Parts: sequence; structure tokens; C-alpha cells
Amino acid sequence: MNTNTQHRRRLEWLATAATIAALSGSATAELIDRELLGEPDHKLVYQFNKADPDYMQGVLFSVGEMLRKHGDDIHIVVTAIGPGIHILAKQPLRPVPELVRERVSSLAAYGVSFHVCGNTMKTLDWSESDMLDFAEIVDIGADDLMQLQEQGYSYISW
Repeated sequence: MNTNTQHRRRLEWLATAATIAALSGSATAELIDRELLGEPDHKLVYQFNKADPDYMQGVLFSVGEMLRKHGDDIHIVVTAIGPGIHILAKQPLRPVPELVRERVSSLAAYGVSFHVCGNTMKTLDWSESDMLDFAEIVDIGADDLMQLQEQGYSYISW
């Protein structure tokens, strides 16, 4: 499949997924992605557990590079736990540089999934309304990392 066809297919999917996600949630959009495009050859999950700006930029740069290299043939999940969840908060309690906030939103628009630890949210007394709209809440971040690895995702920790 040539690059133009891949980009057209991705844009078509994004339009469909955006509509369906708006109606039924991001988990449905991920399922539709797999149904329409098939399972990607590569699956990767990043553990995101620090609030340091250099760490944030480093991890997100790596995510972007993997997405650029593999395009539609990779699914990437960033699981934010502990101090890392502030990148997914509407009003973070720790400093998150504007460039990081923009990069997170951009990566989400390109199909990167962002999971946020429900346990960490509870310790901060946060609810779903405190998180960015594309953030998917999982009960336990460590469990999410384990389950994704069991589904064939390669695990990256920084």
C-alpha cells in the first residue's frame, strides 16, 4: 500500500472514529481502529510515571518517533501513573509545559492512546471530569501495563 493510500485511509478512519468516539467513548474507537485497519504489526506501551519536564519531553519525543517510523502499523499506549498523570489533567497540580500539553493532544489526534491510573486519580480526589477528554481511565495503572503486555504490547519504561 503506498503512502498516499495509507494517509487517506487513516484520515477516513479518524473521521469515523471521531464520530463514534463522541457517541460512545474512546474504547469503542480503538476497537473500530482494529476492525477497519486490522491489528497492527507493532504494539507498544510506555509507562509514564514522572512529572519532570525533561522526562516528559523525552518520552513523548520517543512516542512521536515511533509513530513517524511505523505509521498505521503501530498502536501506542501511554499509561500515566503516579506523578505522570498530570499530563492528562485539565488543571494539573504539577507544572506541565505548554509544549508537552500540545504534544500530548497532537499524539492523541494521531491515534496514540493515553490511559490514566484510576488509583492515582483517587489519591488526588480527581474524577473523569478533571481529565482531558481523550484520556481513558483504567482502574489500576500497573494492571493496565501488565494486561497490555499480556496482549503482546512491548513495554517501555524510562
